[in-house]
Amino acid sequence: MKEIRFLANTKQKSIENGVTTWSSPSNIALVKYWGKRKEQIPENTSISFTLNQCKTITNLTYTKKEDNLNFSFDVFLDGEKQDDFKPKIEVFFNRITPYLSFLKDFHFKIETKNTFPHSSGIASSASGMSALAACLMSIDKELNPEMNSQFILQKTSFLARLGSGSACRSLEGDLVVWGEHKSIVNSSNLFGVKFPFNTHNNFKNYQDTILLVDKGEKQVSSTIGHNLMHNHPFSQQRFVQANQNLEKITAILQNGNLDEFISLVESEALTLHAMMMSSMPYFILMKPNTLEIINKIWAFRKATNSKVCFTLDAGANVHVLYPESEKDSVLQFIKNELVVYCQNGHYICDNIGKGLEQL
Repeated sequence: MKEIRFLANTKQKSIENGVTTWSSPSNIALVKYWGKRKEQIPENTSISFTLNQCKTITNLTYTKKEDNLNFSFDVFLDGEKQDDFKPKIEVFFNRITPYLSFLKDFHFKIETKNTFPHSSGIASSASGMSALAACLMSIDKELNPEMNSQFILQKTSFLARLGSGSACRSLEGDLVVWGEHKSIVNSSNLFGVKFPFNTHNNFKNYQDTILLVDKGEKQVSSTIGHNLMHNHPFSQQRFVQANQNLEKITAILQNGNLDEFISLVESEALTLHAMMMSSMPYFILMKPNTLEIINKIWAFRKATNSKVCFTLDAGANVHVLYPESEKDSVLQFIKNELVVYCQNGHYICDNIGKGLEQL
């Protein structure tokens, strides 16, 4: 499947070298995407909060080379060369070559850094691939200056998806939908779109404190987990449930019902991990301290009538979500009762962000 509108333009300017830098945030899904078809097409619609502090900053230096037979690039994370990253980026380059014809014309130096631990369930692939896609689109814009900003944003999201599905949800804020859904006008399986409705004031500047239960690399990659949905006995029911929940949360985000928000978001998190535990082969990404934190949140909410809740990504870390109006009380609760369950006492205070930024 080739998306014609994004295919590379053969009539381009000529450039010899340059450098571009972008930062892109991670995102945390409220309705989860788990399971995909070929070409990184999601089996169900998802929606996410765009984060602010948890981001990847990528500096891309490009230099024209003599031949255009192969890809040529080096990857650095925090200043250290990372040859382990090269196979994934080569797969990405192969996928996007029909849309960016210049990829074999340059040698690329990709220098990247995260503001959070890599490969620990904070969607580093989402922020990393969206930042890299934005850098590549800067080159495409230089070669094809007639492109308008809306087209560039859409194509960047399209390319980012081909690197990591959830990366297409990191470009804008504060809520982004990915996947075709009848409730969301112009929604698409090919790229993320900004949530098209006004959100209730309850969700303005919503807070996300990420408790780092386990900063190590995940035992099972998200790619493997997604693939296990192909023969999963409950996959079809899950896809239906997720699309129904997308419709429900569309209303909740507009009417501001925090109790319904809590129920849906926590159910989505637990369902995601239930699908992992009932795959074949099965696996568990939660840790004992993940469960301790969840139970503490439930007890605190019952005792105080707080609107704090949790969600989980495909990992052990816990995203503690709460309204800005409860910031002081929830942070005190986290320091008093939850930090003890974090690896080395580490956590990240974050909130809803705006998406990509050129530096």
